[in-house]
Amino acid sequence: MQQVSDQLRNFLQYVAVQFIDHPEKAQLRVAQVGPKRLRFKLILDSSDVALLIGRNGFTASAVRSVLKAAADREGVQVSLQIHSHEEEAEQLARRGGSPESSGEEEDPGLREI
Repeated sequence: MQQVSDQLRNFLQYVAVQFIDHPEKAQLRVAQVGPKRLRFKLILDSSDVALLIGRNGFTASAVRSVLKAAADREGVQVSLQIHSHEEEAEQLARRGGSPESSGEEEDPGLREI
């Protein structure tokens, strides 16, 4: 499962960097939410959220489709959430926790590509 997670993470990092203006502010979090289920969460600068989602959500939909197709080949279900840092802070405040308490691994910055 770790190999599949790493491959999908690398794909998302590569794609996200192509669309956003501030990769140094981006974070990618991954959580295993079931035996063969992964949740990816891209947390971006608020101006980058619109860039990655695209007009009428077409870009985000295309990214999700390719991500799901790659995961399906390995028998894994995936979901992708795209948030701004502000939205993520609000959600964490409501839950009263940190990414670590939710079982998410964090990759600060997507510049490693």
